[in-house]
Amino acid sequence: MEGKVSPIVADAVDYKGSPADRAKTGGWVPAALILGIEICERLSTMGIAVNLVTYLGGTMHLSSSASANVVTDFMGTSFLLCLLGGFLADTFLGRFKTIVIFASIQTLGTSALALSTKLPQLRPPPCHSSENCKEANGLQMGVLYLALYLIAIGTGGLKSSVSGFGTDQFDEKNEQEKTQMAYFFNRFFFFISLGTLMACTVLVYIQDEVGRSWAYGICSVSMFTAILVLLYGTKRYRYKKSQGSPIVQILQVIVGAIKKRRMNLPYDSGLLYENTPEGSRIHHTDQFRCLDKAAIVAEGDFDKNSSNIRNPWNLCTLTRVEEVKMMIRLLPIWATTILFWTTYAQMITFSVEQASTMHRTVAGFKIPAGCLTVFFVLAILLTCAFYDCLIIPLCKKWKGTPGFTDLQRIALGLALSTLGMAAAAVFEVKRLSVAKNHPVSTSETLPISVFILIPQFFLVGSGEAFIYTGQLDFFITRSPKGMKTMSTGLFLTTLSLGFFMSSLLVSIVKKVTGHNGGNGWLANNINNGRLDLFYGLLTVLCSVNFVVYLVCAAWCKKEKVQSMAKVEMEKC
Repeated sequence: MEGKVSPIVADAVDYKGSPADRAKTGGWVPAALILGIEICERLSTMGIAVNLVTYLGGTMHLSSSASANVVTDFMGTSFLLCLLGGFLADTFLGRFKTIVIFASIQTLGTSALALSTKLPQLRPPPCHSSENCKEANGLQMGVLYLALYLIAIGTGGLKSSVSGFGTDQFDEKNEQEKTQMAYFFNRFFFFISLGTLMACTVLVYIQDEVGRSWAYGICSVSMFTAILVLLYGTKRYRYKKSQGSPIVQILQVIVGAIKKRRMNLPYDSGLLYENTPEGSRIHHTDQFRCLDKAAIVAEGDFDKNSSNIRNPWNLCTLTRVEEVKMMIRLLPIWATTILFWTTYAQMITFSVEQASTMHRTVAGFKIPAGCLTVFFVLAILLTCAFYDCLIIPLCKKWKGTPGFTDLQRIALGLALSTLGMAAAAVFEVKRLSVAKNHPVSTSETLPISVFILIPQFFLVGSGEAFIYTGQLDFFITRSPKGMKTMSTGLFLTTLSLGFFMSSLLVSIVKKVTGHNGGNGWLANNINNGRLDLFYGLLTVLCSVNFVVYLVCAAWCKKEKVQSMAKVEMEKC
């Protein structure tokens, strides 16, 4: 009957494998249980990341550059492993099992980290002067690395599946649930920020004032509790059947095109192989025509006993080829957004080190250095609120569009991060001048307020609010329907590569500027270095990257307009 909603969700099953009952499964209650585990993941990951650099320098006695690289390598690996987690979820395990397994691994990692910070044998003896400092040995660092990379594995598996499993609880074909799904994305990002806020305040304070083993123990208990809560809702969830890994599908097109590279394309694209249902087909485009060869029908492409069974590594549908082309078109924007996350990495490494050298006492309360990242999170929340409450209504009123486009938001994020690095360089000049005029011991703070660092946190934080939502929108809406998970993983690799680029840049700068036994830009004690020049270098790189991005964005916009025009002509 027209207007009547089906009691069965067409493309989902319940925990028994039967068709999902709309009334008994899905909706906000199971989605809320899934959001709970995301809060705990952010609490653990960010609670460790934002304050780890002070532990590595102050307790493990590593240099400032080595400490920064440990943190950025840890964060980079966490996001890179999202690709592995997504592959396992799509191909073998499913999202629910992936979340449970990798959440358990993360719990094991935080427990190991709590143990490594508790036992005196797993850290070097304290030192009272720079000449008597003994750096952590191989065993001590080995246990620390084991704990950190267990957490990285857990984070990778979780992040690849939590958002997707949350959206599985809503039916896109039902208008009411489709609206609820839109709110889920907003609340998902809000809970990410909320978990980060708790990590930067409560957890960092416990680490510095009570004990790191207590803080990491809280992470373990909270994650274990979240797993139990997630398991409690097993009967209420909707589960989507695996459709295979997009990575394998992309490889099939590439392999098929390579195998048939010597064959000539037909004069008419209509002669290429296509058996995709009419409503799901993607119109042929002339770009990257070398990939079209994967859709040429040749001898041996089909099974000898059945003309309907094809070898997907020899012959792909034209729609599958076009899906791969769509993913390739994402790459220029993907490449030009990596550097933003390199600037982001400075906020949880060198900016925290800056804060640790400065006056942080307010009304008798000493603010932990890692807590300065709270201004970063506040900038994100305020920017999101400002955008939702002011920018979107104004754009609807004046232009008839709901806010800025995805490419415009990414541009704003890149511009703000460039200004953030410029501000960081300026204020580091001021901090170094104070350090030069007021020499202090390593345990004392400089007579300069830590709050001069707020502008750099706010600028880069506001940049993240724009670039994160812009990237997510861009990669999801401009990717093929069957490769949404893959495109989300591609987005997360920009974070990973940004952190790895930070490590590489720090290593290069350390080697180039620290020759002949000098301190260089990134000295072991940042009061003796030139961190302002490092920030200045990042400002220049960000400026050049911004110009390249504008060129890529213009090309991307042009290609989209031409593609839409061709589709309209074909319809006519």
